[in-house]
Amino acid sequence: MPSHVHEVSRIYNIACIPGDGIGVDITNAAIQVLNKLSSTLKTFEFDFKTYDWSSKAYLERGWYMPPDGLAQLKTHDAIYFGAVGWPAVPDHISLWSLILPIRKALNQYVNVRPTRILQGTKSPLEGCQVGDLDWVIVRENSEGEYSGQGGTSHEGFENAVATEVAVFTQVGIERIMRFAFETARARPRRKLTLVTKSNAQRHGMVLWDKVFYEVAKEYEDVETDKMLVDAMTVRMVLHPKSLDTIVATNLHADILSDLAAALSGSIGIAPSSNLDPTRKFPSMFEPIHGSAPDIAGKGIANPVGAFWSAAEMVRWLGQEKGADVLMRAVENVTARGFKTRDLGGERNTKEVTDSVCEEIEKLVAGQEA
Repeated sequence: MPSHVHEVSRIYNIACIPGDGIGVDITNAAIQVLNKLSSTLKTFEFDFKTYDWSSKAYLERGWYMPPDGLAQLKTHDAIYFGAVGWPAVPDHISLWSLILPIRKALNQYVNVRPTRILQGTKSPLEGCQVGDLDWVIVRENSEGEYSGQGGTSHEGFENAVATEVAVFTQVGIERIMRFAFETARARPRRKLTLVTKSNAQRHGMVLWDKVFYEVAKEYEDVETDKMLVDAMTVRMVLHPKSLDTIVATNLHADILSDLAAALSGSIGIAPSSNLDPTRKFPSMFEPIHGSAPDIAGKGIANPVGAFWSAAEMVRWLGQEKGADVLMRAVENVTARGFKTRDLGGERNTKEVTDSVCEEIEKLVAGQEA
């Protein structure tokens, strides 16, 4: 076979759930970039199947996922998710009808949210430059306040009582800790910060602390420290260089990762991965931003978070080179000033997407030259 001919080694079946609002725009952009990546590298392909499990469809038919929806997702290698949420549907209905059941049923107990300042972007923190803020937040993705335990009594009356039970298990805590320590060990600084609120939450959070220090004994090469969640917000703003890998509960990490995204320049660039580390079920990849109904359909949404999430998916599938090419292309484009308005630029979604596709071609051509 001639050296310039590439043999396709793998076809990946990807389930796409665009969802609502700008979720549709950024999913389309991600598919375009992923197809360009695969057609340019020629070492793998994607077979996308789109599922219309949107709020608009819910309002028309009364459901988000069909009864066999989870079974359909299990047939794929990975899931790409846009965003869910629309003003006409209460958020707790859209969330508990779609993304949370997927995370739970597919054993996606780890949520990974990397954060750093990309080339050409600017942090709102004075003097914070590229390289100064480079974090990975490891979020427990199955327990805590998101476990769905609790209820409401006397609903609709003035004496209504609602309980939200935060559930923490030894097994659940230990497995997320091991993942966090392995993540920290694989990074250059080998540093892990635990975030809890064990001074006030004296049961679940104390168990988190206890398990953390027990597991830490097996990772003597990883530097550790601990922060209360309220103090952590201060440290993230005032001393970003002091942090590297962070592990926190479902609720705390959800909040902190939004702050982290804002500190890195925009929530529009932040990715996330919902992982089943056992790989028995497909993992799911999504930007952390919402559906943004106020800008939906205007073609101005920032697709960078979608591209970064797509790169994380490519990496999880085992295509390291493809993931590296995609992220390099994204940063080359932002470095040239091709940015959407949330990053201080003037480009729209399509212009940024097309530029990333062109950059992928240039990078691969340069590698093959």
